[in-house]
Amino acid sequence: MGHTCGVADDPAPEPAPPPPSDPSGTGTAMPRWLPRAMVTALALLACFMLAVWAFQQLIGLLLNILIAFFLALAVEPAVSRLSARGMRRGLATGLVFLAVTVVVAGFFALLGSMLADQIVTMVENFPSYLDSVIKWVNRVFRTSLSRVAVQESLLHSEWLQRYVKSSASGVLDISATVLGGLFQLLTVLLFSFYFAADGPRLRRALCSVLPPRRQAEVLRAWELAVAKTGGYIYSRGLMALISGIAHYVLLVILGVPYAPALAIWVGFVSQFIPTIGTYLAGALPVLLAFTVNPWYAVWVLGFVVVYQQFENYVLQPRITSRTVDIHPAVAFGSVVAGAALLGAVGALVAIPATATLQAFLGAYVRRYEVTGTVPAPERRA
Repeated sequence: MGHTCGVADDPAPEPAPPPPSDPSGTGTAMPRWLPRAMVTALALLACFMLAVWAFQQLIGLLLNILIAFFLALAVEPAVSRLSARGMRRGLATGLVFLAVTVVVAGFFALLGSMLADQIVTMVENFPSYLDSVIKWVNRVFRTSLSRVAVQESLLHSEWLQRYVKSSASGVLDISATVLGGLFQLLTVLLFSFYFAADGPRLRRALCSVLPPRRQAEVLRAWELAVAKTGGYIYSRGLMALISGIAHYVLLVILGVPYAPALAIWVGFVSQFIPTIGTYLAGALPVLLAFTVNPWYAVWVLGFVVVYQQFENYVLQPRITSRTVDIHPAVAFGSVVAGAALLGAVGALVAIPATATLQAFLGAYVRRYEVTGTVPAPERRA
């Protein structure tokens, strides 16, 4: 029996790998990537929940930073003018904030003195007011009440005792609220000071992480924000001055007390509180004028209404045409949207933010000529 030369035997076949384990007994094996994917998904969910929790905890600080940013934008034009004259930017920022603080403190001082005098007058005249009310009740309802009996019943009433106890227990809450408000105010002032004093450095640091093309867009948006916010504040300040002077003249002519404080109140509140500022501003002088003469209240109310129309259709378009040229409907919608999103803070920053966005979009949105079939808008007076 001979063997064929040069022909090797075929190698034995390798054994097949064992089938993957299937502990469930369903006939299909778990993919190897599934545990890692589940761990990754759980880690991402945990990071998301942690980010949401951190955002909820820091939302107060973020709102304070937003207020400080817009406040810094409002004062930056004045700071830049002082800095351009050779003054150090930090010193210029401090002088501007000092001037703003003096104006705000003077406003609240005048308003506080007026309210304190009114409260003192009401307390001094309270017995006479109570006597007149008791006489009217006795005459109409045929009762025999006296002021001494009414005062004794009030002083020894359970309602008054419960009110005093609840007020005493709420003193700590009120003190904590006041301290919290002061801390928030200091936080806003500190951040706004640094934003205004280090504005160029902040812009340079922000642009250093962006490509050159994006740097130009960021700088343009920043300049627009500064111009629109500063223009909004200064135009409102000018209209507040004009409104205060006009109402002061009327109150002096009618002989309404506290005319300077009321004029400052009307000018400030009507211009810097959106939407409802006009009604809040006019309510206080109307009430004080009513204490002098009911017809004086009618005169003040009529003047407030007429002046508001004059301001809306004549004064405001001329003053804000070069600074914050926003349609009244757009301004009202932006205030409502800002209040819905961020409350009072959103209402305050809504108009300058909308003006900045409108100016920024106007610089990049392409416009075309309007055909002759579209009617031309009416010119403002």
